[in-house]
Amino acid sequence: MGRKKMGEILIEKEIISQQTLDQALLKQNYTRKPIGQILAEMNMVLEEDIAEGLSTQFNIPYLKQFSRFEIPAEALDKVAAEEALDQLVFPLKIEHKTLLLAMANPLDINLQKELSFKLGMRISPIVATPAEIKLAISKHYTIPVVTEAGKEELVVLHVDSHELVLNAVERVLQKEGFTVHKATTDVEGLRLAELLQPQLIITEIHLPKIDGNAMFKALQKNCDTMDIPVIVLSTRTSAEDEYQLLEAGFFDVLAKPVDPTRLLARVRHTLRYSPRVQ
Repeated sequence: MGRKKMGEILIEKEIISQQTLDQALLKQNYTRKPIGQILAEMNMVLEEDIAEGLSTQFNIPYLKQFSRFEIPAEALDKVAAEEALDQLVFPLKIEHKTLLLAMANPLDINLQKELSFKLGMRISPIVATPAEIKLAISKHYTIPVVTEAGKEELVVLHVDSHELVLNAVERVLQKEGFTVHKATTDVEGLRLAELLQPQLIITEIHLPKIDGNAMFKALQKNCDTMDIPVIVLSTRTSAEDEYQLLEAGFFDVLAKPVDPTRLLARVRHTLRYSPRVQ
């Protein structure tokens, strides 16, 4: 029996429908991109879904939340921080002259061969999400990730169901040196909040499945995310609406559509008082 394709695996796991896969396959006719990447660009799957699919399809182990592990210095010394960021890989452990290497793309055989030749040891790939690899790099390498201005990187997580809003906010904040991660659902937002530990979260009040209020309460109940300030975006911004949102614990309220100047001012104001920014 042949190896199952990524689309078949995602359908079996009830992550996507056959109709969604057909749409992605149609787009694939005009590009050489892998089907998983196309589905991710369509906002139909999460990084975790792709990682699990690769693990199942190619029988490669999938490792989650390894940024919390103690990583041996001998493993970190094998791959420079700059190379790890550029290739989206992270050295986990050395076992019997074999380097266990977390990889966003474990199918990159050429990279594995290059590292194997340079290090004089075998490479054993482990599937990991790009977000988890970046988090591990920022936590375990001694050189902090910095912006062009020389300041320590400030990470903002934006949760919104509208792609246009996500892209607009990202453009405004990236120009000012912020690193912006995006999520389109509350579930994805909660996962990334715990994984990335951002200095600030911006969320739409009306999200699929649960609203921004419910997501905020979930963040508050988690000791790892309870101190992250949250700015809420809403189309309803009467004095009473704003009062209720601020009373609920949100740090600030912004009206939709978002004004770029006001957005940047509120973000900087929030970060000035955030316990996560030294």
